[in-house]
Amino acid sequence: MEEIKQGKGLFFIGEEANPDAEIIYEESGNDTYTITHTGVSDKLKNQGVGSQLVKRVVDHARQNDKQIDPVCSFARRKFEENPSYHDVWKVK
Repeated sequence: MEEIKQGKGLFFIGEEANPDAEIIYEESGNDTYTITHTGVSDKLKNQGVGSQLVKRVVDHARQNDKQIDPVCSFARRKFEENPSYHDVWKVK
C-alpha cells in the first residue's frame, strides 16, 4: 500500500491536491475530531485503504487525547465493527 500522508485536517494517499484516497476530519471544540468524509479512488478500492485511513485518525486522536465523532457513514460503520475504537468514540 502507498504511504499515508498527513495534511491539515486530513490523511491522504497520493497528492494532497488530487488524492487517490482521503479521510477528512474537523476539530470540534477542544476535545473532538469529527470525521466528515472518507473517499477512495477506484484504483485503490477493495484493498482496505479506507479502513487504514480510519485507523490513522484513531491513532492520531489517541496521541492527542481527543475523541472522535464519526459522522461519515463509512467511518461510523468501522467504529461499529471495531470495539477497539470505542475508547475514542464520542457517543452523543
